[in-house]
Amino acid sequence: MLKAAAASRACRRISVCVFLAYNPEKVAGSKALGAALSRTGTLAIPPATTGQGRKKSRMSQVIALVDDDRNILTSVSIALQQEGFVTRVYTDGLTALKAFGDNPPDLGVFDIKMPGMDGMELLRRIREFSSVPVIFLTSKDDELDEALGLAMGADDYISKPFSQRLLIARIRAILRRQELERGELAATTAEADPPRLERGRLVMDPARHKVVWDGRDVSLTVTEFLILEALAQRPGVVKSRNQLLDIAYNDDVYVDDRTIDSHIKRIRRKFRTVDTQFDSIETLYGVGYRFDEQ
Repeated sequence: MLKAAAASRACRRISVCVFLAYNPEKVAGSKALGAALSRTGTLAIPPATTGQGRKKSRMSQVIALVDDDRNILTSVSIALQQEGFVTRVYTDGLTALKAFGDNPPDLGVFDIKMPGMDGMELLRRIREFSSVPVIFLTSKDDELDEALGLAMGADDYISKPFSQRLLIARIRAILRRQELERGELAATTAEADPPRLERGRLVMDPARHKVVWDGRDVSLTVTEFLILEALAQRPGVVKSRNQLLDIAYNDDVYVDDRTIDSHIKRIRRKFRTVDTQFDSIETLYGVGYRFDEQ
């Protein structure tokens, strides 16, 4: 009975906080609650602390949720907090864009169809200054949304209605890859940084998540980096779509193999912004892809 009562009180507290995030005018006279509101009128609700407080860890990453459906924001936010994440919720793209510029999260989850600035435009604007991982929420069976999102630099997509367990699994998989690429796990285990990969005009530095082509920086997402690295490690060797999926995605995540095609197109487009003649990633139709060293 005591546990049930405590859980009920916790749920009420979270629900009130989410309500206040959407209604800052309701708490204008409350100094304590007003201080909890961010400058944008949204609220970052940290997971519950116990005893001396929650210690900083890899599980305290910040997830930004952007959706005009407040029911989705509330339910997903609570589910993520229960898994140890900190959440920030935004009901429109413009507010989210400003927040990303001022204080970027570790990962964003965007609905595509929103009034005003939709998820596609929000991602396009964010990609001008950040490669933060992004997962799109799309309409069921809307292949156009999915393809466009991946082509614009999204790391993954989930169709509505979706399982919160699946969303959390994909968030964790992307964040794990991001940590590996940034060398954070290597630092915590006192291991040496992974060596740089040099293939002709291509230089890849996994520890710093840095890619250079012919002396010019190329900004890639975590998923794009993993795919390119897999191809560049063995120039001339063909990698099938399924092999690249296994490298770029966690085993508990289902992704259609056409996702790789969208990622490859995005990688090529990014390289061609610094070299219009870039053609080092070759398509072998019906087989896969390979990297040609230049």
